[in-house]
Amino acid sequence: MKYIRNSEDRGVANHGWLDSKHSFSFANYYDPKHMGVSVLRVINDDTVAPGEGFGAHSHRDMEIISYVTQGSLKHKDSEGNEHIVSVGEIQRMSAGTGVVHSEYNASNTEDVKFFQIWIEPNKMGIKPRYEQKNIPQKGALTPLITANGKDGSISIQQEASLSRLVLQEKEIFKLDSGKHLGYLHIIKGELTVDGEKFAAGDAFSVEPSETLKIEAISTLEAMWFELPTQH
Repeated sequence: MKYIRNSEDRGVANHGWLDSKHSFSFANYYDPKHMGVSVLRVINDDTVAPGEGFGAHSHRDMEIISYVTQGSLKHKDSEGNEHIVSVGEIQRMSAGTGVVHSEYNASNTEDVKFFQIWIEPNKMGIKPRYEQKNIPQKGALTPLITANGKDGSISIQQEASLSRLVLQEKEIFKLDSGKHLGYLHIIKGELTVDGEKFAAGDAFSVEPSETLKIEAISTLEAMWFELPTQH
C-alpha cells in the first residue's frame, strides 16, 4: 500500500444543497499530494438534497461514471438522453467531443447519494456515448465498468476497470490487480489488512506486484479499480 487515502482527510465542499467529499483535488479543493491515481482523476462522494442538483454544464474528453447508493438521479444531456438512475445502477457518460448534461435528485423528499467518478480516456475526440445498467452481484467481485464491456459490464475508452466488491462479515478476499495498479475505495463496512483497519470512505492502492489479503469486519461494499501503471 504505497498510497492510503483516509476518509477524514478528504476535501469537503458543502453548498447547502450539496455535501461533497473529494478524494482527489477538485474545483476549489486543491492538494498536490492528492491529484488522482493513474487515470482515475475524481472520486466525489456526493449527497444532494431533495429536488436539487447540478444544472446544465459541459464536459469533454472524460469518462464520467455515476454509482448511486441511495435514492435516484435524474439525468438529461444534449445527446437526447433522459433517464432515471436508481440504486444499484451504473451510469457511464463518455463526454468525447463535448456534451452538456444535468444531474438532479429525482426525489422531492429524500436525499440522493452517489459517487461521481472521472477516468481519463486513452483516446480523445470520440463521439459522446451514454449507457446505464443494473448489474446484479455475482460472487464477491462483479465487473461494472471494463475496457471491452466483458461479462455484461459497461465499456469505457480506457484500459481500466471498476468492479463492485461485496463481502460478508469475517469473509477473506485477496486483492491482486495483476499487471495493473489496484485501488480500493470502501463504500460501507470495515476491513482489516496487515493488521490495519479501514472503514467507509477510506481507500488504498495495491501495487502490480502486490497481493493483499483483506478480511471484512462487517458486511462490506467497496469499489475496486484496476488501472494502467503508465498514462
